[in-house]
Amino acid sequence: MPVTSFILRTLIAALGLWLATEWVSGISVSSATTLILAALLLGVVNAVVKPIAVLLTLPFTLLTLGLFLLVVNAAMLGLVAAFLPGMGISSFGAAFLAAIIVSVVSWVGNAMFQPAKKRD
Repeated sequence: MPVTSFILRTLIAALGLWLATEWVSGISVSSATTLILAALLLGVVNAVVKPIAVLLTLPFTLLTLGLFLLVVNAAMLGLVAAFLPGMGISSFGAAFLAAIIVSVVSWVGNAMFQPAKKRD
């Protein structure tokens, strides 16, 4: 079950990245393979780097009532683009909008495919 959940979340992230490339000028992905690799790398970056970044930026996050997390998400997307040949982000604004799209798609997708909670 954990492997299928990981694959499903990767595909949902890939869908979000694809929508971001379609809707936001300034985001480019060269191929479907690059799109899947970007989704995988985004998952790794969000699991390893993002918690450290969130902890370091906690004062800004508290001051902005959580809105600074959108900037952190954009930075994580920029980090993925920096390490992955075939993916490009032209500006911070493009990364910011793409991060919002990927976050919303991931949130909706994970909510749709989350198993129903058992009642006691």
